[in-house]
Amino acid sequence: MAIKIQPLADNVVAEQDAAEPKTASGIFLSAQATEKPKTAKVLSVGAKVTSVKKGDRILYKSYSTTDVRLEGTDYILLKEEDILATVNETK
Repeated sequence: MAIKIQPLADNVVAEQDAAEPKTASGIFLSAQATEKPKTAKVLSVGAKVTSVKKGDRILYKSYSTTDVRLEGTDYILLKEEDILATVNETK
């Protein structure tokens, strides 16, 4: 059964990007040593959110999220004011 989380007001539900297990120089890091990325994909937005939409990739402030695990999937909840930027991938 799929879970749909509908945030209220100015809150956003997102799925955090996976941590890179290897450094730029090619050294593999343990799961405890990798820093969590500060980027995520927006899954749903509250009614008062105006600057991002579902599907956007965002950059957010450190320590500004509420971490939630539902049915084995990790989500983050954060306020719109804690989103610093949208991330656009170029080719």
